[in-house]
Amino acid sequence: MNSVAPLAENPTSDFQSIKNAVDLQRASFLAEGYPSAKTRIDRLDRLIAMLRTNKQKLAATLKADYSARSHFDSVVFDILVPIESLKYCRKNTAKWMRPEKRGAKFPLNVLGADAHVFYQPLGVVGIVAPWNFPIQLTFSPLGNAISAGNRAIIKPSELTPATSELLAELFTESFSPEEITVVNGGPEVASAFTSQAFDHLVFTGAPSVAKHVMRAAAENLVPLTLELGGKCPVIIGEGADLKAAVERIFTFKTMNAGQICLAPDYTFVKKEVLPEFIRLAKNFVSDNFGHLANNDDYGSIINARHRARIASYIQEAKSKGFETIPLSDDIGLDALHDHHKLAPTLVIDPSDDCKIMSDEIFGPAMPIKTYSDISTVVGHINAGERPLALYYFGKSQSEINLLKYNTTSGGMVVNDIAAHVLQDTMPLGGVGHSGMGSYHGFDGFRQLSHGKGYYKQGLLSLTPFFKAPHTDKMLALLEKMMG
Repeated sequence: MNSVAPLAENPTSDFQSIKNAVDLQRASFLAEGYPSAKTRIDRLDRLIAMLRTNKQKLAATLKADYSARSHFDSVVFDILVPIESLKYCRKNTAKWMRPEKRGAKFPLNVLGADAHVFYQPLGVVGIVAPWNFPIQLTFSPLGNAISAGNRAIIKPSELTPATSELLAELFTESFSPEEITVVNGGPEVASAFTSQAFDHLVFTGAPSVAKHVMRAAAENLVPLTLELGGKCPVIIGEGADLKAAVERIFTFKTMNAGQICLAPDYTFVKKEVLPEFIRLAKNFVSDNFGHLANNDDYGSIINARHRARIASYIQEAKSKGFETIPLSDDIGLDALHDHHKLAPTLVIDPSDDCKIMSDEIFGPAMPIKTYSDISTVVGHINAGERPLALYYFGKSQSEINLLKYNTTSGGMVVNDIAAHVLQDTMPLGGVGHSGMGSYHGFDGFRQLSHGKGYYKQGLLSLTPFFKAPHTDKMLALLEKMMG
């Protein structure tokens, strides 16, 4: 089997090379016709086998790309989680392919008419994967694309080059380029990739980049799924188990050094609760990690540029007089010589003009905003861009309902962080600034399909009632029948 080779970063040749890959897949897709459940399940089985067989190699390669990354995080979230999603797709593909009965209108329904929707593959799906979970966020949308009967071309991130190269090798071993292929390269290749006439394009990444992706896709009217993240708030409400809340918040704020689109970005706490929150946060880091610098369970920021960006947010807030509290004393704001680790750091009540409150942090810094009235929390959230997720800890049903019905986010979780991402029965996606469209399970299958309406006429057709010459008698009859 052959794969598309790494491209040469020449805009013209890049575009043509990727176009050739798209044309090859589209021709094969059209020649094959409607793919059977057996064909789709075979491809899903090969994806599952690829992850299972190469688990250790993939985890080691991810660690090399990061300089320091938790083996546990890599195996669980980049390999086992997508395997579970692929298994769910495999189990349900045949069921999802069945036509959905919609029912013809009376009296046509009693005279033999058939009205249903069936889900037709779109063709060639482009997938732009990010660097934070480069395997999971390749295979999750890919599983939906394959389950829906499509072919796929993947553009992995250039910020994890070893992982991207390994993925290209593994896909070459398991799939023909007519089925799935990988295109590697930097920003010029990414630009050429997003300019292609795909049948659908899935992009996971930053909103700033998504704007360029949308402009490029618009030239070919390519439909998009965008998963973008944003500033996901946490609210510590009435009756919250504070110890459990802190544990769950900082489990995800320290996982992959907070470089998760669903990671909590900032937290609202009552002023009287703040001292205990800080104490528990310090204890969590101390109890679970001890020192961070040489701890294999605590990973690096992806590169020096992103580390400097996050450190600058903390430094700016500190320079404006806001209290900053590192949760470990063995890593400061100055960069370390052998990796890009940064200690989890609280920033207390920063003003909204601080970059740590306006930009998505995507790292281990955590602003803490104190409040006294839950309505001010709702107002603050609604004044900003809509987040990918909102998290509430507490037992007040009135507060839950207030947040549920009066804020807008991609998803909402009560008394946990990001737990909805493990539910393949539910869609995962953003809204507004945090994205559009969704994937996971049937919602992803449907997103990457065309729901084609099919109608077969029975014994009676209404067409004769519409033809000329038009009479008052016929109009009166139609009015009686239709409304």
